[in-house]
Amino acid sequence: MHGNTAKKIDVQAENTAEENGKFLDPKKWHKQDTTWALSLFGTAIGAGVLFLPINAGAGGLISLLLITILSFPIMFYSHRALAKMIYASDSADEGITGTIREYFGNKASKIFNLVFFISIYVIVLMYSVALTNTASSFMVNQLGMNEPPRAILSLVLVLGLIVILNFGQDITVKVMSMLVYPFIASLLFIAISLIPYWNTAIFSSASISTASPWSYFGRIWLILPIIVFSFNHSPIISSFVIKQRATYGIEATDAKCGQIQKVCYILTFTVVMFFVWSSVMSLTPNDLVMAKEQNLSILSYLANELNSPILAIAGPIIAFVAVTKSFLGHYVGAYEVMRDMIVESSRARGKDVNEKTIKTTILVFVVLTCWLTAYTNPSILGIIDSLSGPLVAAILCLLPMYAIRKIPVLAKYRGKLSNAFVIIVGVLTVLASIKSLF
Repeated sequence: MHGNTAKKIDVQAENTAEENGKFLDPKKWHKQDTTWALSLFGTAIGAGVLFLPINAGAGGLISLLLITILSFPIMFYSHRALAKMIYASDSADEGITGTIREYFGNKASKIFNLVFFISIYVIVLMYSVALTNTASSFMVNQLGMNEPPRAILSLVLVLGLIVILNFGQDITVKVMSMLVYPFIASLLFIAISLIPYWNTAIFSSASISTASPWSYFGRIWLILPIIVFSFNHSPIISSFVIKQRATYGIEATDAKCGQIQKVCYILTFTVVMFFVWSSVMSLTPNDLVMAKEQNLSILSYLANELNSPILAIAGPIIAFVAVTKSFLGHYVGAYEVMRDMIVESSRARGKDVNEKTIKTTILVFVVLTCWLTAYTNPSILGIIDSLSGPLVAAILCLLPMYAIRKIPVLAKYRGKLSNAFVIIVGVLTVLASIKSLF
């Protein structure tokens, strides 16, 4: 969804290179730079942020500090590497799939599409669980109703989302894009409104001085998947790079992308960490462990635990809208990949499948899988740790590093210390999926 949205961003006021026949001065900050910084900022903050405080605080002060220290460099260097990989490609306008096809061939492109689809669709399934839990908690704790049958509630919610999608992809994308900035504003509102509830419980939850090096390593390993997942916005990077290349010229693209990304990520880090610290300091580590066990977002748990009329109503509603936005956005991306895979598979067998059959097949698959997943209620943070985080890390961290190592046009980016950092983060996050099984 993010890539399609970004392509529609209006930057006519700057007059692009194609219109002028010349490039803008990359040393100056232009209106389109602000537009893109805000666009990246909006797509970097999604519903995944609602689960970050739970993992951050449930592990005590050490985990919270480690997340604070590691979030910015992980977000910055991984997305910078992806931008570098794409901007040097002659097929960048085809997105990351076209870039991979150019660098590694058709077979690699097909494998990537499958991995990319799984990484997106796992998130769709995860958000179907989150949506059901948010609605159920709101009905029980805020509306005073009896807990509804989970099978019926989850089916109604999934079907409701499908009805929204049937209004059309363009309308869905437009509505979801409009909700980005109100969601960010609501996070800041919640974070500020929590200040009267701050306490010092988190500071007495662990002794930093007596923690062993292996304890630090274990905590880092546990928190990497949620960091990678929460700040991931890789789908918009292709569109972002294409626009900078067209506006400033290929020679200035890398530096300009870095400048815009730095501004965006400082803003993102500040907003998200303020929200995380404010949420964690409003509860105790035991509360956050309970939130994890109840499989709720931090906003739903805060609404249930704190004696605040504003939070009791606003928290679940904001969570519901945020999860719905993220579900629909990821569904649009998953639908496009599924459709392409079905078409390619059919053509390989010498058959043509009409659009109506494809759409019906995908809708039936989505309804059944989302309904079953929402009904069984698997751990959301468990899904992030074992599947979503590692898959995103493979695409966001390891793929660009492999390309930089193997592709001659990217040779100038080799040998940097940040590359080693991104590789270590990627490997450890992928290995976290194995660790989660034991």
